[in-house]
Amino acid sequence: MGLSSHGRRGAKRLAERLSERRALRWRRPPEIRTGASGGTPTVYYLCPDYPAPSGGIRTIYRHVDILNTAGRSAAVLHHSDGYACRWFEHSTRIVGAPSARLSARDVLVVPEIYGPFLQELPREPRLVVFNQNAYLSFEHVRSRSAISYDLFDAALTVSEDSAEFLRFAFPGLEVSIVDYAIDPDVFYPAPEVPARRLALMPRKRPEDARQILWLLGERLRGWEVAPIENASESETAALLRDSPIFLALGWREGFGLPPAEAMASGCYAVGFSGFGGRELFDPSFSKPIEDGDVLAAARELAELLSLYERHPGVVREAGARAAGQIRERYSLGRQAEAVVAFYDELG
Repeated sequence: MGLSSHGRRGAKRLAERLSERRALRWRRPPEIRTGASGGTPTVYYLCPDYPAPSGGIRTIYRHVDILNTAGRSAAVLHHSDGYACRWFEHSTRIVGAPSARLSARDVLVVPEIYGPFLQELPREPRLVVFNQNAYLSFEHVRSRSAISYDLFDAALTVSEDSAEFLRFAFPGLEVSIVDYAIDPDVFYPAPEVPARRLALMPRKRPEDARQILWLLGERLRGWEVAPIENASESETAALLRDSPIFLALGWREGFGLPPAEAMASGCYAVGFSGFGGRELFDPSFSKPIEDGDVLAAARELAELLSLYERHPGVVREAGARAAGQIRERYSLGRQAEAVVAFYDELG
Protein backbone atom coordinates (compact mmCIF):
# COMPACT_ATOMS: atom_id res chain seq x y z
CA MET A 1 0.00 0.00 0.00
CA GLY A 2 1.18 3.53 -0.74
CA LEU A 3 1.55 6.31 1.75
CA SER A 4 -1.45 8.44 2.64
CA SER A 5 -1.40 12.13 1.69
CA HIS A 6 -0.55 12.91 5.33
CA GLY A 7 2.28 10.39 5.20
CA ARG A 8 3.60 11.83 1.94
CA ARG A 9 3.62 15.33 3.41
CA GLY A 10 5.46 14.05 6.45
CA ALA A 11 8.03 12.25 4.30
CA LYS A 12 8.50 15.37 2.21
CA ARG A 13 9.08 17.53 5.32
CA LEU A 14 11.57 15.00 6.64
CA ALA A 15 13.44 14.96 3.34
CA GLU A 16 13.52 18.78 3.33
CA ARG A 17 14.90 18.89 6.88
CA LEU A 18 17.58 16.34 6.06
CA SER A 19 18.52 18.28 2.92
CA GLU A 20 18.79 21.53 4.88
CA ARG A 21 20.85 19.82 7.57
CA ARG A 22 23.31 18.58 4.95
CA ALA A 23 23.49 22.04 3.38
CA LEU A 24 24.13 23.71 6.73
CA ARG A 25 26.82 21.24 7.73
CA TRP A 26 29.50 22.91 5.61
CA ARG A 27 28.10 26.42 6.09
CA ARG A 28 28.85 26.53 9.80
CA PRO A 29 32.27 28.11 10.41
CA PRO A 30 34.84 26.15 12.36
CA GLU A 31 35.98 27.27 15.77
CA ILE A 32 38.34 30.18 15.11
CA ARG A 33 40.76 30.80 17.93
CA THR A 34 41.88 34.35 18.64
CA GLY A 35 44.21 36.12 21.03
CA ALA A 36 47.52 35.90 19.19
CA SER A 37 49.86 38.85 19.62
CA GLY A 38 52.69 40.16 17.51
CA GLY A 39 53.73 38.73 14.18
CA THR A 40 52.93 39.86 10.68
CA PRO A 41 49.28 40.84 10.09
CA THR A 42 47.69 38.20 7.87
CA VAL A 43 44.61 38.12 5.66
CA TYR A 44 42.79 34.82 6.22
CA TYR A 45 40.17 33.74 3.67
CA LEU A 46 37.76 31.38 5.42
CA CYS A 47 36.92 28.52 3.06
CA PRO A 48 34.76 25.39 3.42
CA ASP A 49 36.27 21.93 3.01
CA TYR A 50 34.26 21.45 -0.17
CA PRO A 51 35.76 18.92 -2.60
CA ALA A 52 33.66 19.51 -5.74
CA PRO A 53 34.77 22.04 -8.37
CA SER A 54 33.66 25.53 -7.41
CA GLY A 55 34.55 28.79 -9.12
CA GLY A 56 34.10 30.67 -5.86
CA ILE A 57 36.66 28.54 -4.04
CA ARG A 58 39.05 28.82 -6.99
CA THR A 59 38.77 32.60 -6.64
CA ILE A 60 39.49 32.51 -2.91
CA TYR A 61 42.72 30.63 -3.61
CA ARG A 62 43.63 33.12 -6.33
CA HIS A 63 43.11 36.14 -4.03
CA VAL A 64 45.45 34.59 -1.48
CA ASP A 65 48.06 33.95 -4.17
CA ILE A 66 47.78 37.57 -5.35
CA LEU A 67 48.32 38.96 -1.87
CA ASN A 68 51.32 36.74 -1.14
CA THR A 69 52.88 37.60 -4.50
CA ALA A 70 52.41 41.29 -3.65
CA GLY A 71 54.29 40.80 -0.37
CA ARG A 72 51.26 40.77 1.93
CA SER A 73 50.79 37.79 4.23
CA ALA A 74 47.66 35.80 3.36
CA ALA A 75 46.35 32.26 3.70
CA VAL A 76 43.29 30.15 2.95
CA LEU A 77 41.74 29.14 6.27
CA HIS A 78 40.16 25.71 5.81
CA HIS A 79 38.07 24.03 8.48
CA SER A 80 40.45 21.09 8.89
CA ASP A 81 44.20 20.72 9.19
CA GLY A 82 45.72 19.21 6.07
CA TYR A 83 42.77 19.93 3.78
CA ALA A 84 43.35 21.44 0.31
CA CYS A 85 41.43 21.46 -2.97
CA ARG A 86 42.75 18.96 -5.50
CA TRP A 87 40.70 19.69 -8.62
CA PHE A 88 43.04 22.44 -9.85
CA GLU A 89 46.77 22.99 -9.64
CA HIS A 90 48.03 25.43 -7.02
CA SER A 91 50.74 26.13 -4.49
CA THR A 92 48.54 28.34 -2.32
CA ARG A 93 49.36 28.90 1.34
CA ILE A 94 46.78 27.00 3.42
CA VAL A 95 46.17 26.89 7.15
CA GLY A 96 43.74 24.67 9.06
CA ALA A 97 41.53 26.40 11.63
CA PRO A 98 42.62 24.05 14.46
CA SER A 99 46.24 25.20 13.99
CA ALA A 100 45.54 28.92 13.56
CA ARG A 101 45.30 31.67 16.13
CA LEU A 102 44.24 35.09 14.85
CA SER A 103 45.16 38.47 16.27
CA ALA A 104 43.31 41.77 16.34
CA ARG A 105 45.62 42.98 13.54
CA ASP A 106 44.60 40.16 11.20
CA VAL A 107 41.76 40.26 8.68
CA LEU A 108 39.25 37.42 8.41
CA VAL A 109 37.50 37.30 5.03
CA VAL A 110 34.15 35.51 5.23
CA PRO A 111 32.20 34.14 2.22
CA GLU A 112 28.47 34.81 2.03
CA ILE A 113 27.62 31.12 2.47
CA TYR A 114 28.24 31.43 6.21
CA GLY A 115 25.24 33.78 6.49
CA PRO A 116 23.18 31.59 8.84
CA PHE A 117 26.03 31.56 11.38
CA LEU A 118 27.53 35.05 11.28
CA GLN A 119 26.85 35.44 15.01
CA GLU A 120 29.40 32.66 15.65
CA LEU A 121 32.29 34.61 14.11
CA PRO A 122 34.92 36.07 16.44
CA ARG A 123 34.95 39.84 16.78
CA GLU A 124 38.66 40.34 17.41
CA PRO A 125 40.15 40.19 13.87
CA ARG A 126 38.87 42.71 11.39
CA LEU A 127 36.06 41.18 9.34
CA VAL A 128 35.44 41.51 5.61
CA VAL A 129 32.66 39.73 3.75
CA PHE A 130 33.55 38.26 0.36
CA ASN A 131 30.10 37.93 -1.19
CA GLN A 132 30.51 36.26 -4.58
CA ASN A 133 26.79 35.69 -5.02
CA ALA A 134 24.47 38.14 -3.32
CA TYR A 135 21.48 35.89 -4.08
CA LEU A 136 22.87 33.44 -1.49
CA SER A 137 23.05 36.07 1.26
CA PHE A 138 19.78 35.04 2.90
CA GLU A 139 19.85 31.34 2.01
CA HIS A 140 19.01 29.15 5.04
CA VAL A 141 18.68 32.27 7.22
CA ARG A 142 15.52 31.84 9.31
CA SER A 143 14.61 35.51 9.73
CA ARG A 144 15.73 38.88 8.40
CA SER A 145 16.67 39.97 11.92
CA ALA A 146 19.03 37.00 12.21
CA ILE A 147 21.51 38.36 9.64
CA SER A 148 23.43 41.61 9.81
CA TYR A 149 26.47 42.84 7.96
CA ASP A 150 27.14 45.51 10.60
CA LEU A 151 30.04 43.44 11.96
CA PHE A 152 31.96 43.75 8.66
CA ASP A 153 34.38 46.58 7.99
CA ALA A 154 33.81 46.26 4.25
CA ALA A 155 32.44 44.00 1.54
CA LEU A 156 33.99 42.55 -1.59
CA THR A 157 31.89 41.27 -4.47
CA VAL A 158 32.38 40.31 -8.11
CA SER A 159 29.77 42.13 -10.22
CA GLU A 160 27.74 45.30 -10.32
CA ASP A 161 24.59 43.21 -10.00
CA SER A 162 25.69 41.75 -6.65
CA ALA A 163 26.98 45.15 -5.51
CA GLU A 164 23.56 46.73 -6.11
CA PHE A 165 21.88 43.90 -4.20
CA LEU A 166 24.18 44.32 -1.19
CA ARG A 167 23.93 48.12 -1.11
CA PHE A 168 20.14 47.88 -1.11
CA ALA A 169 20.00 45.07 1.47
CA PHE A 170 22.58 46.60 3.83
CA PRO A 171 22.49 50.42 3.55
CA GLY A 172 25.76 52.03 4.51
CA LEU A 173 27.85 48.94 3.73
CA GLU A 174 31.08 49.76 1.90
CA VAL A 175 31.01 47.53 -1.17
CA SER A 176 33.92 47.12 -3.59
CA ILE A 177 33.92 45.12 -6.82
CA VAL A 178 36.85 42.93 -7.80
CA ASP A 179 36.19 41.29 -11.15
CA TYR A 180 36.76 37.62 -11.69
CA ALA A 181 39.73 36.62 -13.81
CA ILE A 182 39.82 33.96 -16.51
CA ASP A 183 43.26 32.40 -16.95
CA PRO A 184 44.15 32.62 -20.67
CA ASP A 185 46.66 29.80 -20.26
CA VAL A 186 43.80 27.50 -19.27
CA PHE A 187 40.78 28.83 -21.19
CA TYR A 188 41.52 29.72 -24.82
CA PRO A 189 40.03 28.89 -28.26
CA ALA A 190 41.16 25.84 -30.20
CA PRO A 191 43.13 26.65 -33.37
CA GLU A 192 41.08 24.17 -35.41
CA VAL A 193 37.34 24.16 -36.05
CA PRO A 194 35.69 22.01 -33.36
CA ALA A 195 33.38 19.12 -34.10
CA ARG A 196 29.62 19.47 -33.70
CA ARG A 197 29.40 19.52 -29.92
CA LEU A 198 27.01 21.40 -27.63
CA ALA A 199 28.48 21.93 -24.15
CA LEU A 200 26.49 22.74 -21.03
CA MET A 201 26.77 22.70 -17.24
CA PRO A 202 23.33 21.49 -16.12
CA ARG A 203 23.80 21.38 -12.34
CA LYS A 204 21.69 24.42 -11.43
CA ARG A 205 18.90 23.99 -14.00
CA PRO A 206 18.72 20.30 -14.90
CA GLU A 207 15.01 20.37 -15.73
CA ASP A 208 15.39 23.40 -18.01
CA ALA A 209 18.34 21.69 -19.71
CA ARG A 210 16.26 18.56 -20.25
CA GLN A 211 13.36 20.53 -21.73
CA ILE A 212 15.60 22.49 -24.09
CA LEU A 213 17.27 19.33 -25.39
CA TRP A 214 13.93 17.58 -25.81
CA LEU A 215 12.54 20.60 -27.66
CA LEU A 216 15.49 20.44 -30.05
CA GLY A 217 14.78 16.78 -30.73
CA GLU A 218 15.96 15.69 -34.18
CA ARG A 219 17.70 19.02 -34.71
CA LEU A 220 20.47 17.57 -32.56
CA ARG A 221 21.08 14.74 -35.01
CA GLY A 222 24.79 14.68 -35.77
CA TRP A 223 25.62 16.70 -32.63
CA GLU A 224 27.18 15.47 -29.43
CA VAL A 225 25.68 16.88 -26.23
CA ALA A 226 28.48 17.28 -23.68
CA PRO A 227 27.36 17.91 -20.08
CA ILE A 228 30.26 19.14 -17.92
CA GLU A 229 29.89 17.88 -14.35
CA ASN A 230 32.45 17.30 -11.60
CA ALA A 231 35.28 17.97 -14.05
CA SER A 232 38.63 19.44 -13.08
CA GLU A 233 39.57 22.89 -14.30
CA SER A 234 41.77 21.49 -17.09
CA GLU A 235 39.12 18.94 -18.11
CA THR A 236 36.47 21.67 -18.25
CA ALA A 237 38.71 23.87 -20.39
CA ALA A 238 39.44 21.04 -22.81
CA LEU A 239 35.74 20.25 -23.26
CA LEU A 240 34.88 23.90 -23.84
CA ARG A 241 37.69 24.28 -26.40
CA ASP A 242 36.26 21.34 -28.31
CA SER A 243 32.72 22.79 -28.34
CA PRO A 244 31.67 25.63 -30.66
CA ILE A 245 28.40 26.29 -28.81
CA PHE A 246 27.62 26.56 -25.10
CA LEU A 247 24.19 26.45 -23.47
CA ALA A 248 24.28 28.78 -20.44
CA LEU A 249 22.05 27.71 -17.57
CA GLY A 250 22.70 30.42 -15.00
CA TRP A 251 20.41 30.63 -11.98
CA ARG A 252 20.68 33.71 -9.75
CA GLU A 253 24.39 34.02 -10.32
CA GLY A 254 26.76 36.44 -8.66
CA PHE A 255 28.60 36.61 -11.95
CA GLY A 256 28.41 33.57 -14.21
CA LEU A 257 31.78 31.84 -14.51
CA PRO A 258 30.56 29.01 -16.80
CA PRO A 259 29.61 31.29 -19.72
CA ALA A 260 32.69 33.45 -19.12
CA GLU A 261 34.96 30.40 -19.33
CA ALA A 262 33.04 29.16 -22.36
CA MET A 263 33.42 32.49 -24.16
CA ALA A 264 37.11 32.61 -23.28
CA SER A 265 37.37 29.19 -24.94
CA GLY A 266 35.82 30.47 -28.17
CA CYS A 267 32.26 29.24 -27.64
CA TYR A 268 29.17 31.04 -28.82
CA ALA A 269 27.06 31.19 -25.63
CA VAL A 270 23.27 30.99 -25.68
CA GLY A 271 21.06 30.95 -22.62
CA PHE A 272 20.25 32.39 -19.21
CA SER A 273 22.60 34.93 -17.65
CA GLY A 274 21.39 34.38 -14.08
CA PHE A 275 21.30 38.21 -13.67
CA GLY A 276 24.90 38.52 -12.45
CA GLY A 277 26.10 37.33 -15.84
CA ARG A 278 24.27 39.99 -17.84
CA GLU A 279 27.48 41.97 -18.24
CA LEU A 280 28.94 39.04 -20.22
CA PHE A 281 26.29 38.65 -22.90
CA ASP A 282 27.13 41.05 -25.70
CA PRO A 283 24.59 40.39 -28.50
CA SER A 284 27.33 40.77 -31.10
CA PHE A 285 28.87 37.45 -30.04
CA SER A 286 26.34 35.72 -27.75
CA LYS A 287 22.61 35.40 -27.23
CA PRO A 288 21.01 36.15 -23.85
CA ILE A 289 17.62 34.51 -23.31
CA GLU A 290 14.91 35.76 -20.97
CA ASP A 291 15.22 33.87 -17.72
CA GLY A 292 13.46 30.52 -17.88
CA ASP A 293 12.20 30.81 -21.47
CA VAL A 294 13.16 27.31 -22.59
CA LEU A 295 11.33 27.62 -25.91
CA ALA A 296 13.26 30.77 -26.87
CA ALA A 297 16.51 29.07 -25.90
CA ALA A 298 15.68 26.01 -28.02
CA ARG A 299 14.70 28.17 -31.00
CA GLU A 300 17.91 30.18 -30.81
CA LEU A 301 20.00 27.05 -30.48
CA ALA A 302 18.25 25.44 -33.43
CA GLU A 303 19.17 28.39 -35.63
CA LEU A 304 22.74 28.39 -34.36
CA LEU A 305 23.22 24.64 -34.86
CA SER A 306 21.99 24.99 -38.42
CA LEU A 307 24.25 27.98 -39.05
CA TYR A 308 27.29 26.10 -37.74
CA GLU A 309 26.51 23.16 -40.00
CA ARG A 310 26.40 25.47 -43.03
CA HIS A 311 28.90 28.20 -42.14
CA PRO A 312 31.05 27.22 -39.14
CA GLY A 313 33.40 30.14 -39.73
CA VAL A 314 30.65 32.66 -38.94
CA VAL A 315 30.03 31.12 -35.54
CA ARG A 316 33.75 30.72 -34.84
CA GLU A 317 34.42 34.36 -35.69
CA ALA A 318 31.86 35.44 -33.10
CA GLY A 319 33.44 33.06 -30.60
CA ALA A 320 36.85 34.59 -31.26
CA ARG A 321 35.48 38.07 -30.52
CA ALA A 322 33.95 36.76 -27.30
CA ALA A 323 37.29 35.27 -26.27
CA GLY A 324 39.07 38.53 -26.96
CA GLN A 325 36.67 40.57 -24.87
CA ILE A 326 36.81 38.16 -21.94
CA ARG A 327 40.61 38.06 -22.11
CA GLU A 328 40.78 41.87 -21.99
CA ARG A 329 38.16 42.65 -19.34
CA TYR A 330 38.65 39.70 -16.99
CA SER A 331 42.42 39.50 -16.98
CA LEU A 332 44.60 38.19 -14.18
CA GLY A 333 46.46 41.51 -14.11
CA ARG A 334 43.32 43.60 -13.60
CA GLN A 335 42.12 41.30 -10.85
CA ALA A 336 45.49 41.42 -9.07
CA GLU A 337 45.55 45.23 -9.16
CA ALA A 338 42.02 45.42 -7.73
CA VAL A 339 42.69 42.92 -4.93
CA VAL A 340 45.87 44.70 -3.80
CA ALA A 341 44.18 48.11 -4.02
CA PHE A 342 41.30 46.92 -1.84
CA TYR A 343 43.56 45.77 0.98
CA ASP A 344 45.81 48.81 0.67
CA GLU A 345 42.76 50.99 1.23
CA LEU A 346 41.51 48.78 4.06
CA GLY A 347 44.83 49.31 5.79
